[in-house]
Amino acid sequence: MAVVAAAALAGTALAGCSASGQQRIVFAFNKREGIPYMQKVVDDYNASQKKVHVVMDTSGIGTTAAGFVRGNPPDLLLANFNNQAARYVTHCATIDLSETAEAKRVRPAVKTLVDGVGECPGRTSAVPYSIMAAGVIYNKQIFARYNLEVPQTYDELIEVCKTLKAHGIIPFYGTFFDSWTVSQGWFDYAAGGSVDLKSFFNGLDAQGTDVGPDSAVSFQKNFLPGMQKMMVLARTYSNADANSRIYGDGNTAMAQGKGAMYLQGPWAFSEIAKTNPKAQLGTFPLPMTNDPKNLKVAVNVDLAAMIPEQSSHQQAAKDFMSYLFQPRIIDAYNASQLGYGPLTDSAAQNDPRVSGVQSYYQSGQMYAGPSYVIPQAIPIPNLAQSMILGADPKGVLAVIDADWARFARRQ
Repeated sequence: MAVVAAAALAGTALAGCSASGQQRIVFAFNKREGIPYMQKVVDDYNASQKKVHVVMDTSGIGTTAAGFVRGNPPDLLLANFNNQAARYVTHCATIDLSETAEAKRVRPAVKTLVDGVGECPGRTSAVPYSIMAAGVIYNKQIFARYNLEVPQTYDELIEVCKTLKAHGIIPFYGTFFDSWTVSQGWFDYAAGGSVDLKSFFNGLDAQGTDVGPDSAVSFQKNFLPGMQKMMVLARTYSNADANSRIYGDGNTAMAQGKGAMYLQGPWAFSEIAKTNPKAQLGTFPLPMTNDPKNLKVAVNVDLAAMIPEQSSHQQAAKDFMSYLFQPRIIDAYNASQLGYGPLTDSAAQNDPRVSGVQSYYQSGQMYAGPSYVIPQAIPIPNLAQSMILGADPKGVLAVIDADWARFARRQ
């Protein structure tokens, strides 16, 4: 046992060095679809110099979180900047990157988006790498067959649904068995298309623990109209078996032309292409009001770079981060993943499948979906799913209000 313990201690002491004497840094990357691309980038970097050896860790956000708890986090994270990853920033557990050339290249509207998810006051602790802009995926051939225009108002959307249903076409293909597809798509898009989410969450923060049916701002009061419209689309204009369908079913159905519209992000395109690489698809923002000026696109910070305070190799991590943010590398990554570049000098995303939302992203007409902002202690995927399966939206929103108030008290 003593020998084993001594060996373990020796292994810990040498964790920062490779066999060749190079400084070893651990790079956590949690975007499954991008692993082949990023592994090639890591290999090229390691071959380009002799001082640092980068080891890529793709084990996921759970392992990363455990590393923070144990005082041994990765040296550099390139992770989905959701409410879980944002906790590292809000607790000031990642270093200030505001003086780096990469942070200074971030578009102001994107920085506002990142700060809205989580920030450490006075710091730039997360530098965005890839933005996903999501909306309604639609079948261009079906729309053309019935002379349908992309709707810009809720009433126009309902007319499109009525026309499709009259011709025996499923307007929206639903995959309600998977709760995440409901929260990321139906719930987020309906809320973001109906409510000024930035003002809403600022109002919630100002109210503190005073959130409920009589407060100036509440989920019951502000989200209810959008949730009611969501229920009309889900219960009247989706497939009859949506409650039992999963994400994979939706991708296959869209590839086979069984649905005209689909509430999913651009990550679904690669899955759809496995069945039908020639599917003619596009994307547009989900209209939830009758004013086209209210149209916005749902966005999330799919990847952001962070360097933990506990890393003992911060300069080496910064050097590798600079390598990752070279235009030829970051632009090629976003092109391959149908993502949008977050920097002032980012290349345009020209893929026709997502070009329909590009103008909204470029002009700053975008929002971070509430499921990415609301703390994970509040089970939004399950609560959103309960609504879409038939629970009274007003009652579910009351539960979210109560959960929010309890969370605020604990904070």
